[in-house]
This record gives sequence, structure tokens and C-alpha cells, in this order.
Amino acid sequence: MKKKIMWRLALIAAVVVVSLVFVLPNTVLFSYMPGWWQRNMPNRGINLGLDLQGGIHLVFEVEGEKAVESTMERMAQSIKSAFDSKGIKSDVKLSGLDLTVTPAPLDARKIIEDSYPELASRDVQGGVAYRLKDSEIQSIKSSSVDQALETIRNRIDQFGVAEPVIHKQGENEIVVQLPGIKDPARAIQIIGKTALLEFKMLDEESPVAAQLPRNIMPDEQQKVLADFAGKIPAGDEILFGRVSDTETGSVRLEPYLVKDQTLLTGEFLSEANVAIDTRYNEPYVSLRFNPEGAKLFDQITAANVNKRLAIILDNKVYSAPVIRERISGGSAQISGNFTMDEAKDLAIVLKAGALKAPLKMIQNVTVGPSLGKDSIQAGERAGIIAALAVVLFMIFYYKLSGLIADFALVLNIVLLVGAMASLNATLTLPGMAGIILAVGMAVDSNVLMFERMREELHAGKTPRAAVEGGYHKAFWTIFDSHVTTLITAAVLFQFGTGPIKGFAVTLSLGVAINLFTALIGTKTVFDLIYLKKKEVRKLSI
Repeated sequence: MKKKIMWRLALIAAVVVVSLVFVLPNTVLFSYMPGWWQRNMPNRGINLGLDLQGGIHLVFEVEGEKAVESTMERMAQSIKSAFDSKGIKSDVKLSGLDLTVTPAPLDARKIIEDSYPELASRDVQGGVAYRLKDSEIQSIKSSSVDQALETIRNRIDQFGVAEPVIHKQGENEIVVQLPGIKDPARAIQIIGKTALLEFKMLDEESPVAAQLPRNIMPDEQQKVLADFAGKIPAGDEILFGRVSDTETGSVRLEPYLVKDQTLLTGEFLSEANVAIDTRYNEPYVSLRFNPEGAKLFDQITAANVNKRLAIILDNKVYSAPVIRERISGGSAQISGNFTMDEAKDLAIVLKAGALKAPLKMIQNVTVGPSLGKDSIQAGERAGIIAALAVVLFMIFYYKLSGLIADFALVLNIVLLVGAMASLNATLTLPGMAGIILAVGMAVDSNVLMFERMREELHAGKTPRAAVEGGYHKAFWTIFDSHVTTLITAAVLFQFGTGPIKGFAVTLSLGVAINLFTALIGTKTVFDLIYLKKKEVRKLSI
């Protein structure tokens, strides 16, 4: 018996020490610890949520209609290429979501219907009009939201925000909460950048290319487009590149005449990293393609030696190098007078992938840290008052046994905070509510056992027998009530979002730890009383 109690004492002491070690990073004591301790001991602690430490709350709308339009544009381009390769002279025009083929001979229809079964057709004057089926349109919109959710999560993870909250809201909205963010504008730019990377050839053979002005001011962009509106050759477009003066910091634009046909896109990228150009000591973004992309890039460069290839991101030309020779290694680079932060941000969005549909910000709320400080103080006051009320009530109502229950309460709080710190959990206001609820539940199990003990004493049992009977008869009642609460918490965690998950985490930990403190912690104290006194004649309860 004595050996069994000592093992329980050692277990309690061990979990308390481990909990305090994990909590240390959240206290001022951690900075006073030796260097070897700070380097080797767990340095995780509890993160504060958006409502406690401040940050930004963003709501984006995924414009799924644009994803449908982009899909139709890619199909139209692919169909044109297929017709050219087969020598079919049909005209392919895209108006909105309607793709019209005129004339539409059988071989043209067969190519389209075999390649794109998701298109529905109808006869029109002189040809056939194709349109995506309603089920396919809905599928594209739904997948664009799911893809945007994953892409945003990847970008935020690489940006380095601790414990972000990212979840879907409604059919086409995404909520993003970034606690403790230091540069909100940069984070918003990274999240919302479409990051559609395209490789297209410049059309330098057209006389229009030579007529384009050089180094224009940003406010002259629309004028250039208007001046050349009727002169742009079919299959070409004018895009602009940004030119920065490193000495003055001024920004000008360089117009380019670019062919419409996209030769390669960012979907074939496998890596995007920041590197330094040793000649000019400037950062650039190094790209590496997957095997399929490397093969395409090899074919593109082999067929266009001594021609200029435009590297375009979100319809902006970042660079347009001359292809000096065939490039077979599957590597490329984007340079453009970047700062280090600009190069890093570009690498992040390229690495995380492009968005299928653009994002429209519909809510941007900045939460100040002063609100978090007030909330923490209010939560601390509520927790202290609740704990004191429970402690005093238990001593008043259950006397010495109540004091033992209060020991379980303190042990419960220490282990709960330690468990949250070990999991690197995020503490939110609902999470604090869960801790306060756990304070009340910490003594709930002891109340059940104490009432059982009183019944045993009234039945004439000895104090030792009453204690054993109280723990034995109340065990399954306590166990069942805790299991049902854990099931509820698990459901909240699985289907809840943000604050609800925080509440579920603290509630689950509190319930699990309560079983340990009530059934092992307090029982150990009662057993120690038996060891100290051979004969216990009265139980203070």
C-alpha cells in the first residue's frame, strides 16, 4: 500500500514539474534561465489568439465567375491550337461564356466533343455554340473556393504567422485571422495576389512593337492602350513591365507587345526560391520546373532562340530576356530590381501556387492589442474570483475534505496550463471561458465522492471504509459524465471554427485532467492521512 502511494506521489510530482517547464516560456522567469536551458528546454508556451493580442480579421470573397471565364479562355486557346495543327479553318470566338465555332464541320465538332465532354452544344447560325454545363460551372466555383483556402493556408504558413485561423464561411467566402501580425499590408498583399505565372513570346516582328513608347509614367498607361487600340495585331496584346530607378526610387512603365498564346504556366513549377545575383548583388527569384514543365520549357527555348520570352505574373511583365540558347535544365529566373522582401513575397506566392479565382476583400478589421490586454485582465479577474469562490465554498461546506478538493483544483489549473503550453495551443476569450468552466468542474467530481462518503458514514461505516466506498461507488458516475462531456467537446472541435475550437480544446483538457486530479490526486492525499494515523476515528467532511 505504502509503495503504491509513493508511486502516485512521484507521478503527481513529475507531471507538475513537466507542466511548469512548459509554462516557463510564458513567464518572465524564462529570460533569467541559463543559456543552455533556453536552448535545450521546450520553448513553446501558449499563443494568444487574435482577440487577446491583436491582429487582423479579413474576409475574402472568391470570385468563382472569373475562374469559369478563365477556364473557357483556356479551352478556346486549346481548341484554336488543335484546329491549327489539324489544318481546320474554323473561326473560334469567345463571347462571355459562349464559345462559337463557325463553320463547324464534323471533324471540328469531334475534336471539341472528344476533348471537352463537359461542354454542352447548341446549333447557331453558321456553326455551333458551346457552353459549360451547369454542373461543371458549379464544380469549378466550388473547387476554386477549396483551392483558394489551401493556397491561402500555404502562403500564410510560409509567411510565418503563428496559429492563424483560416476557414470557409458560406459558399464563397474565406475568413482569415492573423494574430500578432506586424505588417498587415504586406500580409494582405501576399494573400490576395492571384499569382498567375505565364510565359509568352514577344511579338517583335510587328511594326507596332517599334512604335510603342519607352519608359512611360504610370498615369500614361491608359493613354497608350487607347492610342494603340485599333493597331494591335490579332492574337497580340499590350502588357506593361515595371522599371524602378534604384537611385531615385522612381517607377516607370515599359510597354511590351506580347502574343496571346500562353506557352507555359506556373502550374508546372516545383520550386521557387530567392537567390542573389553576384554581378549586381540584387535578389531574384530562381524557378525550377517539374519534369513535364522542364520538357515544355526545353521545347519553347529550342524553337525560339534569339527571340524574347516574357515572364508575366498577373498580367505584369517582370522580365523579357532574350533566349540565347536552348535551355534543357528546367530552370529559369525572374529578375526585376526587387528588394529582398519583394523577392521573398514573390517566391512565397509562386511556391504556394496561383489562385484559380481572384479574391475580393469584403472585410478588413484590425484588432488593437489594447483590447486584448483589457480582455486578458477581465478574464484573469473572472478566473481568480471564480477560483476563490469555489475554494471558500468547499472549505466552508466540506471542511478538511474541502481543502483536499481545493488541492485538486490548484493541481488541475497547473496541469491544464502546462498541457496547453506543451501543445503550443492558442488561448482565446472562449478558451479562457473553458478554463474558468474547468475550475468549476475540478471540484464537481469531488462533490460526488464526498456526498457518497457522507452516505457511507451515515450508514455506520468507518472513515477509512467511507472513503474507499465513496471513491468506488462514485467512479462510474464520474467517468460517464466526463466521457459524455468529452464527446461534446470533440464534436465542437471537429465542426467548430476558431473560437469554438479554442473552447473545445480547453474543455477537453480540463475534463481529462480533472479525472486525474480527482481520482488520483485527492485519493493520494486521503491515503497519506491513513498512513500518518493508524486509526482515523473521524472524517472531517
